[in-house]
Amino acid sequence: MPKTTQKSSTGRIRAFLPGLVAIFFTLLPPASGAAAERTIIFFGDSLTAGYGLTNPAAESYPALIHERIRAAGLAWRVVNAGLSGETTAGGLRRLDWTLRTPPDLFVLALGANDGLRGISPSLMRANLEEMIDRVRRRRPDARIVLAGMQMPPELGPEHAAAFARVFPEVASKTGATLIPFLLEGVGGVAELNQGDRIHPNPAGHAMMADTVWKILRPLL
Repeated sequence: MPKTTQKSSTGRIRAFLPGLVAIFFTLLPPASGAAAERTIIFFGDSLTAGYGLTNPAAESYPALIHERIRAAGLAWRVVNAGLSGETTAGGLRRLDWTLRTPPDLFVLALGANDGLRGISPSLMRANLEEMIDRVRRRRPDARIVLAGMQMPPELGPEHAAAFARVFPEVASKTGATLIPFLLEGVGGVAELNQGDRIHPNPAGHAMMADTVWKILRPLL
């Protein structure tokens, strides 16, 4: 959920959550013809799934990262395991199923819906840490990236501050690589978001891809 200076009500924001679509799980084609390509899994919510886009398989930020990987000639495939409306608790429940595709790099991008629903930041923290631990138990050599998120001040400054602290603290504790704010430059910018002012449009996803690529490129 973007950090925004535009006024909105908590009820208006939450009204979108029940209608979010079912799972978007896409295995994009290999980045090259090499036999030993490695796998990146983007494990997130509607921001990762590309909710509201005409063609999420081409326009979502994981798909745009895939295109950059192809352009660089790197032997990686990209799995988009985004599920609209997902919380960290829901992610924990479906993680083992997702890990049937073993990742070499795992991007964890959950938490926005926890913040919107007022779920305790301490519970969100525990779920994020457990997911990272579980990935490491399954794939000890996998690199893990944690995407940070922020809440709008309308939801309460104390809640927003406690929520924002979770991501850098979890990254520091677990050794995950941190993306400070997944929606950097996108949150609260009307022309980069859809009509709901929550979900990025194609231009917003392109900017998200820029933010993510800066962190991922050195890891590839």
